[in-house]
Amino acid sequence: MAKVPTTVITGFLGAGKTTLIRHLLQNAQGRRLALVINEFGDVGVDGELVKGCNDEACPEGDIVELANGCICCTVADDFLPTMQKLLDRPSPPEHIIIETSGLALPKPLVKAFQWPDIRARATVDGVVALIDADAVAAGRFATDEAALALARAADPSLDHDSPLEELYEDQLACADLVVLNKADLVDADTLAGVERDIDGETRSGVRIVRASHGAVDVAVLLGLTAAAEDDLDARPSHHDSEAEHDHDDFDSFVVTGGAVADAAPLLGAIGEAIEAHDILRVKGFVAVEGKPARLLVQAVGPRIQHHFDRAWLPEEARRTQLVVIGQKGLDQTAIEAALVRAVG
Repeated sequence: MAKVPTTVITGFLGAGKTTLIRHLLQNAQGRRLALVINEFGDVGVDGELVKGCNDEACPEGDIVELANGCICCTVADDFLPTMQKLLDRPSPPEHIIIETSGLALPKPLVKAFQWPDIRARATVDGVVALIDADAVAAGRFATDEAALALARAADPSLDHDSPLEELYEDQLACADLVVLNKADLVDADTLAGVERDIDGETRSGVRIVRASHGAVDVAVLLGLTAAAEDDLDARPSHHDSEAEHDHDDFDSFVVTGGAVADAAPLLGAIGEAIEAHDILRVKGFVAVEGKPARLLVQAVGPRIQHHFDRAWLPEEARRTQLVVIGQKGLDQTAIEAALVRAVG
């Protein structure tokens, strides 16, 4: 029997992985897919956003959520049993899509495909790394040594070897395809500069494609036939010498509350909290009084997006839940107090 191809979709917090997967499901072209979603935070925001995108291509029963925060750290406990269950089905999926959390290293996950029970039945068709063109252009993961030297001189207390930059570099180093997403948010010259920087971080021959709102041709994403599990030595990682990888450098917590009379004060409070506490990511759902639909909130750095995504289901509790993610040392008490005041 042919091995089931598996695509690993990686990328830093807020790069647009879930949006890309929604586009993929809506344009599956008859493929039967299974989806494994790993989230950092107890609220399954990403899983909720893809359910129902294309029930024919990927029924809800074929969407598996691993809310442990880091799929690369729990390979034996979570990922391998999940893969075995999918592959043991009487009619296995034709293609498996794995969305890692924005803080996961892709290489340990690819290495798991060398596990004998998996290796005989599945292969890594390709590792797709999503890059937020606007965030990189703003210098959030700068690799320019001169720029870093200037920043160091301006503020000696800055950690310029931060795990954020290492994660970014590891994701690029493992990629078979790079999707430069949110290309519509930057001008042509800036975009070309970002591409040149990315090209310097990737292996020879890795293709870079531009995208807006995660819209990439399915034929480009699937069918890379990289067999990445056989090519690990060519995919260097900052963490190759470590016995294990953890996320002690990051904090994550959930803020909950009831319905808000008006979303504007809460959105304003989120923006103020991000600026005051250097929060990396906020995502979740907000219940707004008098509105039949839930308000999806997605914040990446200072950029906050929101829209009503679907109606509340009769069995759902109409409440507000927001996942907050940042580097170690977040003042959880102050952030929660500010957001809870806005929720009321």
